[in-house]
Amino acid sequence: MNTFLSKHLLVAAILAISSGSMVLAQGVADAPSTSPGTTAKANFDRALGDEGNWYFSWGYSRQHYSPSSIHVSQPGLGNDFTVHQAAASDFPTTVQETIDSTWSLDLTKPQENIRIGKFMNPEKTFAIEFSLDHSKYQTDLNQNALVSGTINNQPYNGSMVLDNQNFFYALHNGLNHIMVNGVWLHHLMGPEQQPGDLQWISRVGAGILLPHADNVVFGNQNQVGPKNQNICCLASNDWWQINGWTAGVELGVRYTVYKSIYLELTSKWAYGALRKVPVYQGSADQTLWMSEQVLSTGFLF
Repeated sequence: MNTFLSKHLLVAAILAISSGSMVLAQGVADAPSTSPGTTAKANFDRALGDEGNWYFSWGYSRQHYSPSSIHVSQPGLGNDFTVHQAAASDFPTTVQETIDSTWSLDLTKPQENIRIGKFMNPEKTFAIEFSLDHSKYQTDLNQNALVSGTINNQPYNGSMVLDNQNFFYALHNGLNHIMVNGVWLHHLMGPEQQPGDLQWISRVGAGILLPHADNVVFGNQNQVGPKNQNICCLASNDWWQINGWTAGVELGVRYTVYKSIYLELTSKWAYGALRKVPVYQGSADQTLWMSEQVLSTGFLF
């Protein structure tokens, strides 16, 4: 169903709900008193019927990761070891690559961020939101890391250079945080809900991690096939796989530029637990902390 038709069906449903709510509200108005529960329902119904109650934004981001340990299990190869406190970075595209991929609607190249939200009160200070953070992660090449466990059925405990052949672990396409958030907005200065309005915004949410794994362990590269085949999400050869959960908070400011168009600058902190990430003839487990800076533009509709 296309977006135009979906939106009009949604409007029709809201109008139908609002009509019934108006009748109910009129009956309540004629009564001697109004209960708190009825007042709350009337406010909620009014919020559903307001204009500009939905918003959408697209943004670009940079990520930073704390060092984390990666446990690798390859039973058929006799490998069961942990790379301790591996340093890692994001993998940003250039400005031109970002523009080109956005123009061609190839939204898996830049480190983009998508937010779709619905205000749940008439004052438009609280919303429920779906978010996608298409972040990227890769271990830093040529670093020395402590490795312990079993390698080729032999005990190992020592330093190892993490290069393109020994150990390279990337989630380039990417380390996708897909979350449902509660969102709060607080007016700071300027005319409220008009151009020049500056608001403080905060988010708290949780969801799933949907990464694409691209890694090399002792010369063996993980292969899951082309991106346009077995796309998602539960099979061992899918391009994107549900490999864990995430939770995070996000703080920043939102500034209304013109009518319903706004800019948003935020910082996000997220914790992720990755499980059964595919590697050659095995899997990897990892927990990580991510900080992220996001610059986005959005509009109300």
